Amino acid sequence: MGLDLQDDSLKGTPNRVAKMYIDEIFSGLNPANKPKVALFDNKYQYNQMLVEKNITFYSNCEHHFVPIIGKAHIAYISSGKVIGLSKLNRIVQYYAKRPQVQERLTNQIAAELRQILETEDVAVIIDAKHLCVSSRGIKDDTSATVTSFYGGVFNTSSKIAELQNYLN
Repeated sequence: MGLDLQDDSLKGTPNRVAKMYIDEIFSGLNPANKPKVALFDNKYQYNQMLVEKNITFYSNCEHHFVPIIGKAHIAYISSGKVIGLSKLNRIVQYYAKRPQVQERLTNQIAAELRQILETEDVAVIIDAKHLCVSSRGIKDDTSATVTSFYGGVFNTSSKIAELQNYLN
C-alpha cells in the first residue's frame, strides 16, 4: 500500500491488525471460544413461545471482509428445558465472529439451538446491513437483508404471523 511502517503511528500496525482479526473479529473460528451452555428444568411449565429479540451482532462479509451489522431475533418453545437468556446472545456472537454470509449464520444459530434445546421448535430471524453494499459497489445505505429459519411449530403461517407481531 506504500505506507511507511516505520512511522510512529503505523509501527506495529500489521501485528495489531492480525491480533485483532484472530482474537476478536474472527474469534468464532476457534472452537475453544464456543459458549458453554447450561440448561435448566422448565419448572414453571411454560409451554409458549419465548422470544429474545434485538440481539445486536457484528460480523464480516466473507466476500469482502467488511462489516455486517445486524439484529438477531430468536424464539423457541421448551421441550422441558430452558436456556439462560444471555446464552442466546452468546451463541449469536460466537457464530457471527467469523467470515460469514447471512444465510449460513441464520442456519448455524438455528442448528445449534435445535441441538442444545433438543427441539425443532426454534425460529431465527436476522435483519442486517451489509457494508459491502452500503460502502462500496452500489453504495446503497438504506437497504437491509432479512433471513429466517422456522422449525417445528414455527413453520406454520399462524406461528410466523404471531412471531412477526412480537418483532414489530
